[in-house]
Amino acid sequence: MGSSVQVPAGASERAFHLAEEHEHEAGSSTMLGFWLYLMSDCLIFAMLFASYGVYSGSTAGGPDAKELFDLPLVALNTAMLLFSSITYGFAMIAAEEGKKAATLRWLAITGLFGLCFLGIELYEFSHLIHEGAGPQRSAFLSSFFTLVGTHGLHVTFGIVWLVTLMVQVANFGLGAANMRRLMCLSLFWHFLDVVWIGVFTFVYLLGVL
Repeated sequence: MGSSVQVPAGASERAFHLAEEHEHEAGSSTMLGFWLYLMSDCLIFAMLFASYGVYSGSTAGGPDAKELFDLPLVALNTAMLLFSSITYGFAMIAAEEGKKAATLRWLAITGLFGLCFLGIELYEFSHLIHEGAGPQRSAFLSSFFTLVGTHGLHVTFGIVWLVTLMVQVANFGLGAANMRRLMCLSLFWHFLDVVWIGVFTFVYLLGVL
């Protein structure tokens, strides 16, 4: 036989909530979710770095890092990405000051540096493949193309996101929602910068030296 709970007359449904429940800041869940995404991306790159570390010596009798990598070209490419992080920082400063035109200008410069980075990376890939050092040549090259290519795909996605955000800022200004989006993209862009420094050091620099 079932039993029922008697609710006192006049009691509201909010009786089950905390009387002093604090207000949640608008967009706080967005930032939390984005941090969780970045942590998952860290795991992906950690696995790719680990795979490269295991297979970096497995050349199958083919060329190794010293024979293949053009360190000055990679240093130039690294500079492109570092400059893009600096210009994105200027974009955030302008956004916080409410300067819409300056924000869009610095975002456009950031996108140009990103495109230069991708262009140099694609040139490097095409040159390696033309020399017969494609990803199918050895486990070393498979892990190299996978690691560097995954980072390049992230940069490509970042540029598409940046262009989309520029359109939103141009149309709707620097409101709270767009500022959150700018901040998320800032975290993403600087994250890619940090990952690339690891790639440059662990893959290219140590490989050549």
